[in-house]
Amino acid sequence: MLTLVLVVVVVALAFEFINGFHDTANSIAASVATKVLTPGQAVSVAAVTNMLGALTGTAVAATIATGIVNTEVVAASSQLVLCALLGAIVWNLVTWWFGLPSSSSHALIGGLCGAALSASHMNWNSLIWIQGAADWTKSKGLVWKVIVPMVTSPVVGFLLGLVLMVLLWALISGLERTGGWMRRLARPRWINASFGKLQIASAAYMGYAHGHNDAQKTMGVIAMTLVGAEASGVLDGLPRWLAFMHPARSAGNDVAIWIVVTCALVMAAGTASGGWRIIKTLGHKMVKLHPLDGFAVDTSSATVLMAAAHFGMPVSTTHTVSTAIMGVGFAKNPRKLKLGTIERIVWAWILTIPASGTVAFCLYRLMVLAGLA
Repeated sequence: MLTLVLVVVVVALAFEFINGFHDTANSIAASVATKVLTPGQAVSVAAVTNMLGALTGTAVAATIATGIVNTEVVAASSQLVLCALLGAIVWNLVTWWFGLPSSSSHALIGGLCGAALSASHMNWNSLIWIQGAADWTKSKGLVWKVIVPMVTSPVVGFLLGLVLMVLLWALISGLERTGGWMRRLARPRWINASFGKLQIASAAYMGYAHGHNDAQKTMGVIAMTLVGAEASGVLDGLPRWLAFMHPARSAGNDVAIWIVVTCALVMAAGTASGGWRIIKTLGHKMVKLHPLDGFAVDTSSATVLMAAAHFGMPVSTTHTVSTAIMGVGFAKNPRKLKLGTIERIVWAWILTIPASGTVAFCLYRLMVLAGLA
């Protein structure tokens, strides 16, 4: 059983690596599309800022570890977590192959739900739906932490992108109405140069926000696995060189520091490997972007991610960035949005949780039939 726990940890880190290159596009697509940064420069910025973001905060990790699947179900089966991770990995690789910016977060959540339902023989009470609803900022469960943010974060991303673009245009229009040197600042050459520099900062902000939210999901999975293993006595006979794994959680509600550091480094490595298929979709196929637009996209989407992470909500970076790009494109010219590409992305959103959940469900059934669970 200890071997199985170690396998789960390794697979979780593989998911984190895939999450890094799958979602690299979210951090850097705008800056690459506007040619503010070269692909190599953008990947380097994203890798460093992803790692810094992953090292700060564990609220989302706590949600994944204890707020979605009942701990009694997880404690009874490390195979459940393994199947959940494999379901998420399969869906991530499928959507990466077709260049679709689907959500790694929702793939993981779908995998956890599907595996839990399979392990509990379709007992829907194995999932935490609502817990502590009197105060939504502290509540747990799929409704408050997954379903509500899944709907609201893309909407907020769209609106923030649109509103920020309108405000920036109002600022430029104000400069145009002034006289002297300030009017020169409103010229396209100055606008592109100024926001080109600002977009580097906003891209770093976006990378930090992505690491701050996304990396925590794998931290939560590893913590959940080790808590379950500890509860079932699997960790009682740990060799001395693995003593750092026991107990699985440090004092208080924080995830153990070795989990945080390891996940941060692995996500940074995955980010550094790139994800060019999805970058092409986000950066070029939805709407043409300029430095002003890229600044609005990165700033608005990163702000949504940071707010969600504060409340422990594992929202989709992909959804937020995609809709921020849509909002910016809508502000520029609704007719210029490429609806065919948007339709493909929306379908990927709709299918992610059920698809990854179905894969995880079937994998667990196969493990049962093979006598491995």
